[in-house]
This record gives sequence, structure tokens and C-alpha cells, in this order.
Amino acid sequence: MTFLDKNFPIESPDTVLLFEELSLWSSYFGKILLDHVPLRKDMAVLDVGCGAGFPLYELANRLDATCQLTGLDPWEAGVERAKWKLAHHQLLPKVEVLLGDAAKLPFPDKQFDLITCNLGINNFDDPAAVVKECYRTMKRDGRLCLTTNVEGHFREFYSVYETVLKELGMEELLPTLKASEQRRGTDETVRDLLEDARFNVVKIIRDKFTLRYLNGSAFFHHFLTVIGFLPGFRSIVPKREEERVFSLLEKRLNEQADWDGELKMTVPMLYVEAVR
Repeated sequence: MTFLDKNFPIESPDTVLLFEELSLWSSYFGKILLDHVPLRKDMAVLDVGCGAGFPLYELANRLDATCQLTGLDPWEAGVERAKWKLAHHQLLPKVEVLLGDAAKLPFPDKQFDLITCNLGINNFDDPAAVVKECYRTMKRDGRLCLTTNVEGHFREFYSVYETVLKELGMEELLPTLKASEQRRGTDETVRDLLEDARFNVVKIIRDKFTLRYLNGSAFFHHFLTVIGFLPGFRSIVPKREEERVFSLLEKRLNEQADWDGELKMTVPMLYVEAVR
């Protein structure tokens, strides 16, 4: 149960270095973005939620000196790391990295030809405000290209979580669990989000991948789980019940892994491209 005691301070330089391990997670989504994002000369590009620099620098490496790229993120430690990388990259395009809020972009109207966002939509406090700002700062016929994980994410985990809550007589928490599972939205809700901001959605590509673990203990101790998902899992139950719930949840996941030979988690992906 020591995963409940783990803590990765988000502003710690050490956490930033560890965060680069997430490139495997981000790369699944980044690949589908990079496979479809338009590439052409003379583009002004904004990568919203650039974090420590992915996919900003990979995209920059695929463009030429006629292009200019800007990365923006509110995570101060991540931006500092991205700036360190920028100093060590030898890039053809001009690139800058800024600390800032995507819901209040510090740019004039109609500045960008392309805006990318890899896995950002689910992490913004106000996704609608961010999309509207993307629309405002985009040139006519510019493209917004984003990726996100949608409903069905870790469905195997949520199924066991539901069983555990029922087993412990905590049925009153099932609506909270369901809301947590569904908060990532669907193809339709992502489309609605963009169209409400007056974008025209021209391409939607669906895909999925599977993350494999030896068992539930391995899943809970994984860095990605601790920093990215465990806070949400824990928010479903009262703190006084955490030990009881997660002890049984870990046990049931381990039993399932013993039965199946491993533990698998499904992650559905969505690539969406929209035009201003």
C-alpha cells in the first residue's frame, strides 16, 4: 500500500526529470498526431500544453527554417526543462517556450496557422475557454490538431473498482465513480466542444492501445499511475476509507492478474482536426 504514501512534488526538478518517462505514454498519442498533422512551409505553430517539450521539439525537427514554433504551458518546472532542451537542440525553425495560461493566450488575433495540443483537453480547468482562445489566435483556414483519451480509458480498472465498492457496501459512491470514468468525454463531446467555438471538424481518427502490467501492485506503483491517475482514483472515496478500499482493490486486481496471467488496461485514443 506504499503507493498511497508516494509523492512527486510537481515543482521539483527531480519530478521534471522523471516526468520525461511519460514520453512513452505521450508518444502513443503524439504518434497519431504526428502521423496526421499538416506539414508545410511558412507556418506559425503553437503547441498548447507543451510541458517539457513534447511534441513541440519533435514537430520542430520535422519542419524547416521557414516556420516558427511557440510552446506554452503553465507548469513552471516543465517550461524551465523545455527551455533547457531548447538551448541544446539544433533546430531549423525559430522556437520559443513561454510560461502561460492557455485560457488567456498572450497573443494577438489571427497569429497561428497551426495549433497542436497533445493530451491537453482533459487537463485544462476550462477547456471551452482554451478552445475559444485557439480560435481567436488562429488565422483563417488554420488548423487545430489535438489528441485525447476518451471514455473507456482503463475500463478494466473501473470495472474492478465498481465491484470493490459494492463488496464493501459503498454503493452510494458508484455515481461518483461513474462520473470519474466518464469525465474524459466521447467523440461527440469533443466535437461539440470544438464546434461550439465555431471550428469546423474535418477529421476524427479513433485508435486504442493496451498497457500491460504484471499485476495490480505493479499498476499502482507505476510512476504514471501515481502522478497522473491515483489522485483521481483516491478522490472517489473518503480519505478515512482509502486504506480499506485500496487494499481490497489491489488484492482484487492481483487476483485477476493471477487468473489472466497479467493485468491489461485499455486506452482509447482520439485524433481530431478542425479548421477555423
